[in-house]
Amino acid sequence: MNTEQAARRHQQLSAELHRHGRLYHSFDRPEISDADYDRLFRELLELEQAFPQLATADSPSQRVGAPPLEKFPSVRHGLPMLSLENAANDEEIGEFEARIQRFLGQSDALEYVCEPKLDGVAVELVYQAGRLTVGSTRGDGQTGEQITENLRTIAAIPLLLQEPCPELLEVRGEVYMDLAAFQALNREREEEGLPVFANPRNAAAGSLRQLDSTITARRPLQFFAYGIGRISTPLPDSHRQLLEQLRQWGLRVNLEETRLAANLSELLANFHDLQLRRDQLPYEIDGMVVKVNSLALQSELGTKTRTPRWAVACKFPPRQATTRVEDIVLQVGRTGAITPVAQLRPVEVSGVTVSRASLHNWDEIARLDVRIGDTVVVERAGDVIPDVVRVLKDQRSGQERMVPLPETCPACGGPVVKLDGEVVPRCQELSCPARLRESLKHFVARRAMDIDGLGERTLEVLLEKGLIRSVADLYSLRREDLLACPRQGEKSVDKLLKAIAGSKSRPLNRLLFALGIRHVGEHLAKVLADQFGSLEALAAADRDALLAIHEVGPQVADSVLDFFRKARNRTILDELQQSGVIPQSAVSRNTGPWSGRSFVFTGSLERLTRGQAQELVEKFGGRAAGSVSKKTDYVIAGADAGSKLDKARQLNLPILSEEDFLRMVTEQEQS
Repeated sequence: MNTEQAARRHQQLSAELHRHGRLYHSFDRPEISDADYDRLFRELLELEQAFPQLATADSPSQRVGAPPLEKFPSVRHGLPMLSLENAANDEEIGEFEARIQRFLGQSDALEYVCEPKLDGVAVELVYQAGRLTVGSTRGDGQTGEQITENLRTIAAIPLLLQEPCPELLEVRGEVYMDLAAFQALNREREEEGLPVFANPRNAAAGSLRQLDSTITARRPLQFFAYGIGRISTPLPDSHRQLLEQLRQWGLRVNLEETRLAANLSELLANFHDLQLRRDQLPYEIDGMVVKVNSLALQSELGTKTRTPRWAVACKFPPRQATTRVEDIVLQVGRTGAITPVAQLRPVEVSGVTVSRASLHNWDEIARLDVRIGDTVVVERAGDVIPDVVRVLKDQRSGQERMVPLPETCPACGGPVVKLDGEVVPRCQELSCPARLRESLKHFVARRAMDIDGLGERTLEVLLEKGLIRSVADLYSLRREDLLACPRQGEKSVDKLLKAIAGSKSRPLNRLLFALGIRHVGEHLAKVLADQFGSLEALAAADRDALLAIHEVGPQVADSVLDFFRKARNRTILDELQQSGVIPQSAVSRNTGPWSGRSFVFTGSLERLTRGQAQELVEKFGGRAAGSVSKKTDYVIAGADAGSKLDKARQLNLPILSEEDFLRMVTEQEQS
């Protein structure tokens, strides 16, 4: 066989193997036996062995893995891979719908798509001209690890899409392991004397992060697609139709377990039915993902900082275990809140040994009637923080002890007050060491000022030595101060001082979050930063200015005003400024090719959600505004645009189509 004949036969075999792969994995309609498939595959491998140039990146042979890598490079997602908010019961699911209806200003019933929430690893697959070019983990939502070679080994992931397909398609999905395959893998590892995996999710994650993709190829990994990022063709009308389209392109989607719900009642029925059937499924799930079915409504609802408004994860009750409360200790948080924590006799819950459980507050203690010495049922709420859910009172001996509401702070002995409408008592001493310690831990955290290397133990030593009495003191630390701390060498101290210096120019929203203003989390910190642009402008804002912001209510407004009124806080802010802490938005707001430009989106977009469009604007330094004014630079008008488009015409503003906007994005990405 000459080279031309080999290439022709290789092309035929590749097309046939890809086709049978789609039939088997995406449509569950195999046309040939496994033995026949293996015969075709062996012929392909023999051809590539004789003619190595035929082993291209999209060949079916790539399922066997590639040579080991030294490390995984990072890859930035075209659009962020967002997290989901959780709902734990019918009431919280109902609140999810109520929030959507309030946002839309309507009370009509909404149609939902209900999908099993697989307990696996989220990944993104990028297809260009129908070929898988990049695969990555979710990472922090913005940037993930590039694991293309490992993902190529998973048979359920197509290397080529079925044509006709988009020029660009970013697929989001879940890599997981069936329960039977997981158990078989663990049995094999036991026999080989290797440590077993704790659960299928850990097994999937460990398999995907192998530097040697031939190891990944031997692991029984599966894949389901559940959504998309960017796409170069118009979107269908609904999420359900999108899933069907993904299947037509050859991607494996879980349509068999996906249900539509015409209203909230049907949604709840689907949730309870899936919960009853969870142990009958071949894979592990920890809940049900609910999405608004209409893609136009998804676009209108948009996203918050980390989560979409149009989706929620309805979580199942976690697994439970029984143990004994050996003590109840009191913790003091950064706001002075005193919370009780149960010290437990260690017990395994969902594969994790727990020895502490949150009791939340004294109302919860009274509701449970929990006492020191009680036998209790604990569960890992959200599979993260253990909770006491029930007291087994019939097992009491009479020696159990109650825990009274504290009259003084357990950390500093200062006065404690329980305010009306609150469920926790609070220490009133601003100088309380426990409050300061928790405030410092929050301030230096990754999602706040991100001062890497300033761990809890080092903070404790600095507090004990009296070197820090507020967050501002962090910027006055000297090299000799840090070298005096245990386990701090010259290199680590130099690195820490560099991290402290680097944190001085964090974005304004990160500083606002780090300051620990009550009721101001990551999302509201970004809203306030975007609205006011500087710390000085926010500090000078009155109540009306705060309440004029769409997502700011009376509680948040009052909390912000109270924070800036306190002399102690103003002193700390002055000290931060004197130390050179200047928020990035205050000094570099005019950076980026679109800096200073304001974009307004109106009407229904076909290829982008409203949140995705906003992310693209912010990516190049621009600002996505909610209303049209003389200061608006561009109005992007989709289908059925209304009053905003009319006002733009009256003001003679530049009006772009969605295609015009995407061309601007492409030009910036290529420049």
